[in-house]
Amino acid sequence: MRARQAAVEETRLRITEATMSLHESIGPRATTVSAIAEQAAVTRLTVYRHFPDEESHVSACSAHWSQLHPRPDPESWVKIDDPVKRLRTALSETYAWARPAAPMMSKIFRDLDAMPDFVSQFLAADERARVAVLGRGFRARGQAVRRVDAALAHALRLSTRESLCSHGGLTDSAAINIMVGTVLAAQSTRVPQRFLDNIENPTYPRGLRSV
Repeated sequence: MRARQAAVEETRLRITEATMSLHESIGPRATTVSAIAEQAAVTRLTVYRHFPDEESHVSACSAHWSQLHPRPDPESWVKIDDPVKRLRTALSETYAWARPAAPMMSKIFRDLDAMPDFVSQFLAADERARVAVLGRGFRARGQAVRRVDAALAHALRLSTRESLCSHGGLTDSAAINIMVGTVLAAQSTRVPQRFLDNIENPTYPRGLRSV
């Protein structure tokens, strides 16, 4: 009985890993049950027996991939009181995670419209939660709150790091400096010249006027 159960679990894992591999290489939209079955060395019927619908299949794949590539936990950022230090820590951890995660996540975002609705809903909720944590402590009021939130969301996105680092040739550190500067500028229309002159090592400007 145990041997049979172990065989079932091993087959399920092979199907999950085959799906994960195809999603990472060609994307969810182009991944077919036939391709999954071929890569996992099982029949199409076996795939459907383990995963009768797309939701259960994608959920298993997402859970397994997330265990292998855990995203930085925003709860650890809450303990950092200074908002700029918190943001720098968050971006440093997120960009380090993004390097190995990009091949998969870029395909997921590209093919979101071909995936079950819960995927886009989860990603949107996750981004909002991270922005909420990072937005604490910035002195922004009125429309500045929206600007800061938008800048934080932009800074956290994998596409931002890809644009600045993969395509732009910047280091993670340089990209983080630019994003910190963007967030600080978003909370006010007046950024001290000393901050602009020291963009490679920006500090949190005191007394910025929020608008």
